[in-house]
Amino acid sequence: MIGDTLSSWLRTLRHDLPASLVVFLVAVPFSLGIATASGAPPAAGLIAAVVGGVVAGSLGGSAVQVSGPAAGVSVVVVELVRIHGWRATCMITLLAGAVQLVLGVVKAARVVPVLSPAVVRGLLAAVGVILALSQLHVVLGGQPQLSALANLADLPGQIAGLHGHKVALGLFTIVVLALWTRLPERVRAVPAPLVALPAAAGVAWLSGWDVTRVDLAGSFSGWGFPVLPSADWHTIVGAVLLVAMLGSVESLLGATSADGGHPGRRADLDQELAGQGVANMVSGALGGLPIAGGIVRTEANVRAGGRTRSSSILHGVWVLVFAVGFGWTVRLIPLEALAALLVFTGVRMAGLARLRKGRGHGEVPVYVVTVVSVLVLGLAEGVLAGLALAGLLALRRLTWVNVRRREEQDGRLHVTVTGSLTFLGVPRLTHGLRSIAAGTPVDLDLTIDFMDNAAFEAIHSWRLDHERTGGTVDLDEPYDEWYALAARGTRTGRSPDRRWVPWTPRTRPGRRTIPDDGGSTPATCTEGSRELHHRAAAPVRPIFTELAGKQQPTHLFITCADSRIVPSLITASGPGDLFTVRNIGNLVPRRGSEPHDDSVVAAIEYATQVLGVRTITVCGHSGCGAMAGVLSAGVQAGSLPGLRRWLRHGNHSLARFIETEGDRLHNGALDVLCRVNVQQQLENLRTYRKVDEQVRAGKLELVGLYFDIGSARVHLVPPLRSSLSVKL
Repeated sequence: MIGDTLSSWLRTLRHDLPASLVVFLVAVPFSLGIATASGAPPAAGLIAAVVGGVVAGSLGGSAVQVSGPAAGVSVVVVELVRIHGWRATCMITLLAGAVQLVLGVVKAARVVPVLSPAVVRGLLAAVGVILALSQLHVVLGGQPQLSALANLADLPGQIAGLHGHKVALGLFTIVVLALWTRLPERVRAVPAPLVALPAAAGVAWLSGWDVTRVDLAGSFSGWGFPVLPSADWHTIVGAVLLVAMLGSVESLLGATSADGGHPGRRADLDQELAGQGVANMVSGALGGLPIAGGIVRTEANVRAGGRTRSSSILHGVWVLVFAVGFGWTVRLIPLEALAALLVFTGVRMAGLARLRKGRGHGEVPVYVVTVVSVLVLGLAEGVLAGLALAGLLALRRLTWVNVRRREEQDGRLHVTVTGSLTFLGVPRLTHGLRSIAAGTPVDLDLTIDFMDNAAFEAIHSWRLDHERTGGTVDLDEPYDEWYALAARGTRTGRSPDRRWVPWTPRTRPGRRTIPDDGGSTPATCTEGSRELHHRAAAPVRPIFTELAGKQQPTHLFITCADSRIVPSLITASGPGDLFTVRNIGNLVPRRGSEPHDDSVVAAIEYATQVLGVRTITVCGHSGCGAMAGVLSAGVQAGSLPGLRRWLRHGNHSLARFIETEGDRLHNGALDVLCRVNVQQQLENLRTYRKVDEQVRAGKLELVGLYFDIGSARVHLVPPLRSSLSVKL
């Protein structure tokens, strides 16, 4: 017990203590800047930093997140202070914390991931724009206006009437912050604010510029208990819910993001939400700003090596010590530099990276509408507008059914239906199908992710009518059997991806089959060719068009002829990647061995000396029949003389096996021999002079793989410890 406690203290001293000092140095200017931007007493920012570090750090569910006054909430607080006054704003903070505590207790944090990510990103981006615009006026020597649009409209006038030294100092701070992010990572280990703000203070002091200073004098002496706002109850409730929502979203997103930057325990989001609630209640009661998890502070903590909550708690202690004993030093920091720091933070919050994340999922309209609505209408209204549009787009996706038609050369009509087939999309689906002329032979592909009963009835009814009027329907479902199983009345769950299903399980009602006429091509192969033409040829045709001129494989893949081995599947390779050699037992005859065989040798020579492959892979597998024949000394080959001669090439593998396992067979002997055989074939490859030379020169790599059929897993087979390389 004592040893565990001592170990914990040593870990804190080694990692969390230095990290807490770094976070403390970042938190102080941020807290002061956010307090000033919020229209609150400067001390309110330091109170929130202390409470966020000690209370939220102790009770929260994240190991590395550091809480304090939040830049995202400041755009709400400035309006609350203007309307209700500071003490009433503190009461709103306290009540918002109570709401967060209740949400954490009832485990409501799981609801946050349900919100459209585009709405959340749009909200944070809009908050960043509002923050940057308001503080840009301070940087330019003026005063921020009441709204984002007013700030934007007043910006040209501010730029035209620049206020000398104050503007220069603010712009200097922004330039330092921006340039610092482009320096090498080793340099960026020191957070940018730790460089920019002291540099700005030094420039102002050396130049003797007249800048605005932050003053804590009297900030702690005028404390009074929070009071209820003198407003309608619905106004108060709206303000409380808005502060709680913004603080919760910023904290939970920050905790989730922080999980990707450290190897420790993942965050408990419900506990984090409850901890944030208690911290906001304490901060509001003591006269502090609303609290949330801070991305900048958390990043500084992770970069500095913080591993446990101790770094967050200690940073709060250092802020308290600073406020009590060294508060006078705050006067050294120019207000314009703090405003520049918040401008830079706001621009990062509104970065285009948030827009790019939703571009591939069709969420850009939701993002844009949320941003614009927040800027024009307000935070709550903007979020509601974004959620409404996200809901409408989701509903539209449920109703959107795409019916594409393509005439084939053989006179058949290929029809592809894509989308989610629900009752909402039945009118569009029915219109597309009933436009097909009677008597037409149709190949119908249902490339869908869902089908309800109304959609099934519509397709089934059309199909019966079309076949009744002389047409034919060859219905195929490439990825799932919604129609087929609904026709049987056995829709109980999802089926596997048909692309990897053997031919026999693919047979189902509704698919036209070609009878086996006794020719050389089985009906299943013919069906497979038709499936290629009707479904797969179009998307892969550009690839094969590019490959038509010549082949440029990167691997020579030597594997067994066993029908269960699919090289492209187990290596996730595509057309043109593998130059494949398949034989019974994935054997590579040694140079000069008997019986003489040139087929494998020819492939090796062509692959290494003409195609210039960089890798040769030998892949064995479990339960190999060839190795069973080698293990039985050819007995299992029976009366097949060619097979018995071929299996002699596996005698070196058998000798290796006996050398390590002895001549006593055991239950796992066959699979051991299969692995040893892979190693031996890699050695056999080295008996070819050109191969050996390329391996020695580092131009060619030999790799051994073992495919366990039962578990569908591929294992890397290490080479033999002693190389039997032979130069010939």
